[in-house]
Amino acid sequence: MVENTFKSPEKPLSTAKKFAGQTAVYGISTIASRVLTFFLTPLYTWAYPTAAYGILTTMYSYVSMTNALLSFGMETTFFRYLNKHADNKQRVYNNAFASVFAITIIFLLCSLPFIGNIANFVDISHAQKMASKGIHVAAATGTTHVDFVKYVYLFLSIVIIDAWCAIPFAKIRADGRPSRYGLIKLASVLVFIAFNVTFIVVIPFWLKHNLLGSGWIMQWYTKGWVGYVFVSELLSSIVTLLLLLPELLKIRFDFDTAMLWNMYSYSWPVLIANLSYLVNENMDKILLGKLLPHGSLNDVGIYGACAKISLFLSIFVNAFRLGAEPFFFNHAKNKNAGQTYARIMDYFVIAVCVIFIALIANIQILKYFVHGANATQTALYWTGLRVVPPLVFGYVSLGIYMNLSVWYKLSDQTKYGLYISGIGAILTIVLNVIFIPKYSYMASAWVSLIAYATMMILSYIWGQKNYPIPYNIKKNLAYIISSAIVVYFSFYVFNRNLYIGDAMLLLYAAAAFYFERDNLKAIFKR
Repeated sequence: MVENTFKSPEKPLSTAKKFAGQTAVYGISTIASRVLTFFLTPLYTWAYPTAAYGILTTMYSYVSMTNALLSFGMETTFFRYLNKHADNKQRVYNNAFASVFAITIIFLLCSLPFIGNIANFVDISHAQKMASKGIHVAAATGTTHVDFVKYVYLFLSIVIIDAWCAIPFAKIRADGRPSRYGLIKLASVLVFIAFNVTFIVVIPFWLKHNLLGSGWIMQWYTKGWVGYVFVSELLSSIVTLLLLLPELLKIRFDFDTAMLWNMYSYSWPVLIANLSYLVNENMDKILLGKLLPHGSLNDVGIYGACAKISLFLSIFVNAFRLGAEPFFFNHAKNKNAGQTYARIMDYFVIAVCVIFIALIANIQILKYFVHGANATQTALYWTGLRVVPPLVFGYVSLGIYMNLSVWYKLSDQTKYGLYISGIGAILTIVLNVIFIPKYSYMASAWVSLIAYATMMILSYIWGQKNYPIPYNIKKNLAYIISSAIVVYFSFYVFNRNLYIGDAMLLLYAAAAFYFERDNLKAIFKR
């Protein structure tokens, strides 16, 4: 008999209460982790010029898409098959991890012989090409072509380890253990931050004052090398893998071939959808480096740094997804599931709209997170603040799309996720190719909004035809449009005035509370 390592489901006092509780824990852990990581942004912008930050932005864009490829959409598949095979959960876990493990090994074997070619492709500094013309970019970026080869080796290790962690993390979520999930994520982030601070701040201070061991450190340390960020990431991934050993040790060599192939069939549209989403998220930064001349490294760095401000809303969206995905699957068979999903959408829309306004209203404060080593460098970074409103509005659309996407996951019509994300990816690529040469990173910001808004609209239209959910579309649209109007006046008409922006934020929040007062009283009463 196969050992059942999954927790038995507990009957909740209230599905809404359980959802809110788990999402709160996921949210707190995710927000804490992301905020801590976000505080590295001022460290990077202080330590690295815009061109070097452009390399950092580009490399992480490639890594995000590779992570999605290696996980193969198996996290969503894992939750779906736990729901379909409630009496055989251990085998679902075994199959899911084995799938990801096999894909990573194949990926590694196919990548190692072509490390040099991969380095040439991702080298947006064109260091090798420029060196052949007698132009050296290392002084501006702290990076040579040889460094890009090292980056590729580092990131191969990172993406493979991260892929191995994906299914154990999904198991923790399926077991209803958000606290363990959050603690591991938090520990990983703290390790990442500690090594970043060590390499970027502590060691230079140590060498400057010629403290004990400085001679040995000088033999291997390179000041201003971007690669130390990637080394820190690898060490953090290793620590995460070690912390997940209890889950990894529960894997059994007991597989179901028929189930495995069915899981692959369910997963590959999810994979394409995830890749398409990440194309929307990252291809703009990659194309900026490819489509603009050599000086584009500065534009990529400015865009990547200012885009970090919009991550505050992205953090909330991801925290919601972590709690919502298993909840939606677990309660799909409930009689009033549709009404529950619609109610969740109502309050999700209000939350993201309030956060949208709050970020733009306080951009004069948030901009100090993107601060260079001197006034000139700071002014260069701040020229990109114009990208923040369209990027944040894009995340509003993306969050709503993620909420809407429950229909094709629950109805096993994941092909629609492929269609929707594919259309978004095509829009991202085509529009960026057309407009980047003329409008640089401003084109990327607006194209991001267009792509996510299109995905949101398509998901709603197709969802209502194939798996109707009674969303309050008029009310949701009213909140979305009114928030966009408030942001327009705050950022453009009142020229980012902090006091006026926050006054408009309070008025919007008060109006939302007034219109939702009856529902809120009923919720608090229960």
